[in-house]
Amino acid sequence: MSNEFEQVSKDILKKCGGVPLAIITIASALASGQHVKPKREWDILLQSIGSGLTEDNSLEEMRRILSFSYYNLPPHLKTCLLYLCIYPEDRKIYRDRLIWKWVAEGFVHHGDQGTSLFLVGLNYFNQLINRSMIQPIYDHLGQVSACRVHDMVLDLICNLSREAKFVNVLDGTGNSISSESNVRCLSLQNKMEDHQAKPLTNIMSMSRVRSITIFPPAVSIMPSLPMFEVLRVLDLSDCNLGKSSSLQLNLKGVGHLIHLRYLGLSGTNISKLPAEIGNLQFLEVVPTPGVLQNLTSIEVLRGILVSLNIIAQEHGNLARLRELQISFKDGNLDLYEGFVYSLCSLHRIESLCINCNSEETSFELMDLLGECWVPPVHLREFVSRMPSQLSALRGWIKRDPSHLSNLSELILRSVKEVQQEDMEIIGGLLSLRRLWITSTHQTQRLLVIRADGFRCMVVFELNCGSAAQIKFEPGALPWAEAVEFSLGVRVAKEDGNCGFDLGLQGNLLSLRRYVRVLMYCGGASVGEAKEAEAAVRHVLEAHPNHPQINIYMKPRIAEGDHDDDLCKDVVMN
Repeated sequence: MSNEFEQVSKDILKKCGGVPLAIITIASALASGQHVKPKREWDILLQSIGSGLTEDNSLEEMRRILSFSYYNLPPHLKTCLLYLCIYPEDRKIYRDRLIWKWVAEGFVHHGDQGTSLFLVGLNYFNQLINRSMIQPIYDHLGQVSACRVHDMVLDLICNLSREAKFVNVLDGTGNSISSESNVRCLSLQNKMEDHQAKPLTNIMSMSRVRSITIFPPAVSIMPSLPMFEVLRVLDLSDCNLGKSSSLQLNLKGVGHLIHLRYLGLSGTNISKLPAEIGNLQFLEVVPTPGVLQNLTSIEVLRGILVSLNIIAQEHGNLARLRELQISFKDGNLDLYEGFVYSLCSLHRIESLCINCNSEETSFELMDLLGECWVPPVHLREFVSRMPSQLSALRGWIKRDPSHLSNLSELILRSVKEVQQEDMEIIGGLLSLRRLWITSTHQTQRLLVIRADGFRCMVVFELNCGSAAQIKFEPGALPWAEAVEFSLGVRVAKEDGNCGFDLGLQGNLLSLRRYVRVLMYCGGASVGEAKEAEAAVRHVLEAHPNHPQINIYMKPRIAEGDHDDDLCKDVVMN
């Protein structure tokens, strides 16, 4: 930075009083992409701050700093930020849900070259993070999956929302941040017990509301839905509707909300919806017969538990579907074939999560996927939470590995067995950042994680129970920040690995989050189990990054157990 900025920088920092939020917010406001704003704008900002945070009125000056950052936003980001005052204080706000609500509200505008509205909304979300107006929350891969709003930012946008007549927050007691009836968004955040809640009054004056978000336990004051004729967003996520017949009856009014674009029913325990729910763009719901065939605009469908024939008959019409998360409660070969056939028409699928409760037939479903389904090139996440074999995955990769070139997350629960060949095939997936595999009937006793595979892996989890040991070649998993693996103590001893050398010493140099070792001691003596635990812990504690270490003994060693006692086998979970 040139000398002309030196003095104004010092003056601004002095007025920020060393408060991190103030410094970060001001720095974000003065940045414009990769360029620094002209000095003239720095001088304007300095004058706008006033006396600064070193005086008695520091709270008011902090608000002034945040206000400057808000008014420095482009109009579309101002609207998206104001919308966040529908959420209670300290609420974890899931990124994808928020973006879809922005889209449904009409806050997101089409980008260039046919960019999807979701991706444009994602850009809005990231801009608010970069400007320090929202705080990112990271998932297990170190990627942003949610956000929070700082208390002072929330206070600011609530005040601005009141002035703009944008959001009405009600708790059933008559308290709200806006007394105006022509607000755009309604947020119910009742903090009292259900039996104390008072019904909403003057509800007829709110008929022009376009967005309703209800948080538990405010569902007890949920208004009648048909009167909201222009409603575009209805979010009841995590409100328990399953035990209340009156609340379920109220939901029948959804069929009359012809402008509805977002319906959030995740975690509501609801089992039925009217067939007239129409042309939604986002759905978190338990599908029922006759519903899916009408939902041709849906891009995200998260089912909880459905009958397979419903999906096989209807979901082939959902050509815009990007995310399908579904559990089957029944199935036979004919229905599985119908499902896989329909899946082949969903060319935009990016995330597929399948669970089948029928252990007897789940292998057939996975085999059909391997033989008949070609993963679309956009696929970034595949999750199987059902007993299966790795043959399907082998088939996809051997047939045309380019179809999995964007796969970044692979979760396979309850696979029958993992072979060394599988590790090398999966290790060749160049975009894979998270792997979680559990094996239930392992026969190969040693699996080696080689240095030439898993070059982008961030989170690696492999559990093969008591029947195998896992070793890491020097240079393996060069970018892994978190690792979980199993160790069969008896197998290691029988195969001559008496020092329990797993290749951990001086290896896995990017580890910084955690290491979890599932130590299966069945068939080994208590003394051998203790020896294995001590050897592994000694190596891990010497790691220069000091990751969190968790070693789980299966079964646990009781205080009174003798070294010569044999450990019992445990069922893997």
